[in-house]
Amino acid sequence: MGQPKPLLEWHGVPLVRFQIESLLEAGAREVVVVLGYESGLVAPRVSRDGVRSVLNEDYRHGKTTSVLRGILSADPGATDFVLLAVDQPRPAWVVKRVVESHVENDALITSPRHRGRGGHPLVFSASLRGELESITDEGQGVREVFDVHRGEVNEVVFDDPVIRLDLNTPEEYEAAKAKYGA
Repeated sequence: MGQPKPLLEWHGVPLVRFQIESLLEAGAREVVVVLGYESGLVAPRVSRDGVRSVLNEDYRHGKTTSVLRGILSADPGATDFVLLAVDQPRPAWVVKRVVESHVENDALITSPRHRGRGGHPLVFSASLRGELESITDEGQGVREVFDVHRGEVNEVVFDDPVIRLDLNTPEEYEAAKAKYGA
């Protein structure tokens, strides 16, 4: 990408800042940003009330290590966990709709869907904290927990494919900026 993904520009701000603002605007009480690669460059973009950053020194061992670090760093009184990677930009209205559906349905897990396919953010009840703390990359990360509880997943259907947006290549990033006006 030419630079760390969290620093890519999205709607005039670094991607990490866009994600933080979306989560807070959607009603998150606490945002834990897990830093890894180039954390020294990213950390200054994270400072804000209601936001805490933690360092994942094991980031080279897979994204599951970052999910674990975030879960372990979250407030022990948290009722739910919203999982959203920095390279999956979601507008606040998407996050809010997923979270509201999760709460209204007293769901165990909530997943947005577009044309039959899952997207992000995923929301997990804190009652699954123990299971989430046991995930591994070898076991496919949060998919382990998702698959065990597949019959209990609250699905929120979206017409907008933004819930599947994932910026993994420069081409995907440029196409997404063109499509979503970023």
